[in-house]
Formats: sequence, C-alpha cells, structure tokens
Amino acid sequence: MFKIGNLKLKSNLVLAPMAGVTDLPFRSLCRKFGAELAFVEMINCRSVSHKSRKTRHMLSTSARDRPLGVQILGCEEKYILKALDALKPYKFDILDFNAACPAKKVVRRGEGAALLKEPKKLNKILKLVVKDSRIPVTVKMRLGWDKDCINAREAALYAQDAGISGLFIHGRTRIQEYGGNVDYETIAKVKKALSIPVFASGDVFSGQLAEKMLSKTNCDGLVIARGSFGNPWIFKEIKEFLKTGKVLQKPARASVTKIMLEHLDASIDFYKERNGVILFRKFFAWYTRGIRNIRPLREKSSRAKTREEMAGLIELLRGNL
Repeated sequence: MFKIGNLKLKSNLVLAPMAGVTDLPFRSLCRKFGAELAFVEMINCRSVSHKSRKTRHMLSTSARDRPLGVQILGCEEKYILKALDALKPYKFDILDFNAACPAKKVVRRGEGAALLKEPKKLNKILKLVVKDSRIPVTVKMRLGWDKDCINAREAALYAQDAGISGLFIHGRTRIQEYGGNVDYETIAKVKKALSIPVFASGDVFSGQLAEKMLSKTNCDGLVIARGSFGNPWIFKEIKEFLKTGKVLQKPARASVTKIMLEHLDASIDFYKERNGVILFRKFFAWYTRGIRNIRPLREKSSRAKTREEMAGLIELLRGNL
C-alpha cells in the first residue's frame, strides 16, 4: 500500500498526464493493464478559468476512472485561483502542479520548467494551491533548467516546505527536453532530501529500466509517460518483472490488433467518428513501431477519416506483426 497524502494506492505505478495522449479512452485502456493512478491531460489554468467546451471535455471521466488526478499549468496567481475554483465541482483525487513542461511556448510564458529558475516563486504559488485545495497536492518537476543550473534538490525542498504531499520528478533538465541521459544520481539526492513520497520519471520503457530507476534512486514509485505510447500493457510488464524478474513477451498479433480496435472504438465513442479517427492516427503509428515494411500502412493511416478505413488497416496488420 502506498500513500500520497490521504490517498491510498495499491500500486506505485502512475500514468503521467500528457497533453493529447491521456484522454479518457487511453486512461481506461491503461487501467486494464495495471495503471491504478492516472491523470487527465495537462490543463492550462487560463483555459480552465475560461471554462471552454474543449477543456470541459478534456476533464470528462467515468465511474471506473479512479483514482484520478488533474495537472494544472500556470504561473499567474489570479488565473491559478480561478482554475482551482473552476475545478472544485469535479471529483479528482489528487492535484498536480506542473513545473516540468519544457515546451518553448510554455516556458516563454514563465510556466512549466521555467519556474525552476525561480524556486521561491514556485514555493509561493504552491502555498497558494495547497491552502485552496481539498485534495493532496503534488508537483511535477525536472532537475533544473540546464547543466549549469541543476537545482532540483533546492526546488524540491521549497515545494515540500509549501506543504505538498508528493513529488514527481523527471530525470532531465529543461534544455535536454527528452534527449540525453537520465540523471539517476540527482534524482536519488532529491529523494534522500525529502520526507514525502517521490516518484521518478524518464526512460521507463521496460521492466528492466523500471527496476534500474527504482534501485538507483530509491524512489517510492514510477511515473510512466512515453513508455506507454502504443504500449498500454507496459504496466503489466513492469509489475511482472519487479515481482518475478520475468520479462513478458509482447502480446500476440491477434491481441495487439484487438487492443487497437478497442482503443479506436473508444476514441470514436468519446470524440465522434471523424475526430476520433483523426486523433487515433498517432496511436496507430505508436502501436506499429518496429514492424517491418509498415510505412505504406502508416501513410494510409495518416489519411484515414472513417472507422471503416482505420479498422481495415488494423486488420491488415494481422499478417505483419
């Protein structure tokens, strides 16, 4: 049993909040394979405060979509407070504040990883969020801005001082984005400095890499992000490896195509046919990584607009997997 504040979890594997990825259809699929705690897509505080139709749809959930967290992105106190107020009618189990996003358009606004340049400002914002929140507050952060400004330990201590219940840390700087090596040593230093649960993220693509992250950092759990792309069964793989040391084989071709069709239909149910198929295109590319001679099918999938077209391409995969 693991705890983040008053939230009790049976698993220490978390599906990260990812814009354009962790919608209700994908979360539901990952939960079937063992992702207990999941997050809706990253939400900008300005968008939440405006209560747009698109944002409301992103916040959609279901009875089985639990426990569920929401991650907010912002740096201006007035919009953060408006966002917190707009989120109160929703029954989330945890609230995560983003100090990790490396996207240029985000850091230009002083949001995401840009806040690591100002740990005192981050502390002030978090105190505001913690005071207003009725659910546990966590923070997602990186190691720092660049190799000359690795201040994760300092920023994490400021965050803990603000009263957060847990920390999610990605083992790279903002400048690295998703390239270069994960710095296990710095994550371990952050974990050692804090008294709250620390969950690590970065290159967790297999059971072996999950075990490496946990053993080298001594963290309490893992946040799975890109490792879930086209691979929702990674949670099952990691659990099995950590428990027995056994490496599970990739699901058989019939199982993979069945999962893809299930995902496609869930996407269509959630977004309606045209949008559901279009949004599924990137997942088709992820599910088919590593398959020989897949390019022609991928090119066709990038133009598919109906369920019939996309489902037909998925059926053609049976002989290629």
